[in-house]
Amino acid sequence: MTGMEHLDVLVVGAGLSGIDAAFWLKTGNATRSWAIFEGRDAIGGTWDLFRYPGIRSDSDMTTLGFPFRPWRGEKAIAAGEDIRDYIRDTAAAFDIDAKVRLRHRVTNADWSSADALWIVSYTVDGIAAQLTCRFLFLCSGYYDYAAGHAPTWPGMDAFAGQVVHPQFWPDDLSVAGKDVVVVGSGATAVTLVPAMVDQGAAHVTMLQRSPTYIVSRPSRDDRAETLRRWLPDKVAEAAVRWKNIGYGIFVYGVSRRKPHVLKQKIRQQQRAMLGPDFDIATHLTPRYDPWDQRLCLVPDGDLFKVLRNGRASIATDEIAEFTRDGLQLKSGEAIPADIVVTATGLKVQLMGGARLTVDGALVDPGKRLLYKGAMLDGVPNLAFAIGYTNASWTLKCDLTSQFVRRLLDHMDRRKMDSVVPVAPPPTTGDEPILDLSSGYVQRAADLLPRQGASAPWKVKQNYLRDLLAFRTGRIDDSVLRFGRRDLAKERAA
Repeated sequence: MTGMEHLDVLVVGAGLSGIDAAFWLKTGNATRSWAIFEGRDAIGGTWDLFRYPGIRSDSDMTTLGFPFRPWRGEKAIAAGEDIRDYIRDTAAAFDIDAKVRLRHRVTNADWSSADALWIVSYTVDGIAAQLTCRFLFLCSGYYDYAAGHAPTWPGMDAFAGQVVHPQFWPDDLSVAGKDVVVVGSGATAVTLVPAMVDQGAAHVTMLQRSPTYIVSRPSRDDRAETLRRWLPDKVAEAAVRWKNIGYGIFVYGVSRRKPHVLKQKIRQQQRAMLGPDFDIATHLTPRYDPWDQRLCLVPDGDLFKVLRNGRASIATDEIAEFTRDGLQLKSGEAIPADIVVTATGLKVQLMGGARLTVDGALVDPGKRLLYKGAMLDGVPNLAFAIGYTNASWTLKCDLTSQFVRRLLDHMDRRKMDSVVPVAPPPTTGDEPILDLSSGYVQRAADLLPRQGASAPWKVKQNYLRDLLAFRTGRIDDSVLRFGRRDLAKERAA
């Protein structure tokens, strides 16, 4: 390792969580060396990658945004390009962009206990290189940027139209005057349907195997704007943020304790927006309870509006085969299509696809518990940024970043070189960290780290509880094991 570059902390990923992590690293030990490796050629993560029509946040920007640089945009539900600009502007405002190394893709990370270091292998424009770091902080999300989930159907080769995946939207694609079928019923599908109607599509059909809970929310937060008019900026921002956090916790709590109440409220809203003739029972009533999968958010009821005016429709059925002119469904119905959009979900990938080893032994995250939703048991000096399933992604990632900063500061004060969470003896009650029945989660069940039955191995999905645990809980809690290199052996070697 002689002559190899060394960093105290390497952050992987320059999206929302990576920029958040960098901010908290900057507020810690000023002498700590760090950098962000971003495999793509731009800052922004998800919000730079996805360019399909209508791409926007699926939660309010007050909680999705950075707490240290509150969102000041006009809309609480923001367009993707505005979020991308916000991330880049934040990186520039805090001089974080100078630490971002673009087109640096991590391929392997190998922990050496003898040296208490990670040896990180990466490529830069296809050229292999290595460095060492003391701590590795993975902020690369949980899906594959290079591939989406794209099932195949009989007859696709015979289809005369165009098949498009939202993750790779062509810049020159025009839907004007065309019949479009969007296959899927998740957040991407409900966003695409009204957006393509606005772009002049002749008709858009959302084809789903089963319904999803879809709720409308105003794109502008009138209560937040009132608070900002009457209160000082910092007080108003805190009030708006906690209002939205509290509302989210309340709704989720109702969904767990009294799902029938939330089902009724959702149905009442849908009926008011869609009118008396729409078949809500068939097309908008899932077989599961609210928040068994994420609720889909539509700003200002845009999806419901195009369904009511007839510019779009929903078909609840399955594809039997593609034909030259569209889709043949298993029910026997045929849907004409010039363009088919496969909004069929994500392909889960952890650690940006990097391969981890500890002293030569391969790390399989799917067989390890996650400590505080942030660290893998048995893997030293490593943290993940993984968001909530029932709230804004950034809320949990920000708490994780602050925890990592506290952890590193604690290690510096005690002159410790390594830290590793040690899990209790194996139990039969563990489950994946993402507690959703969504298809992309179920397909990746064997890949995802596990959670235990109790703290600190249980993922609470509750910001208030995590806030207390991360900010006030003891770092040296008997679960984390700290170590120091044997300096005498090191000098002798």
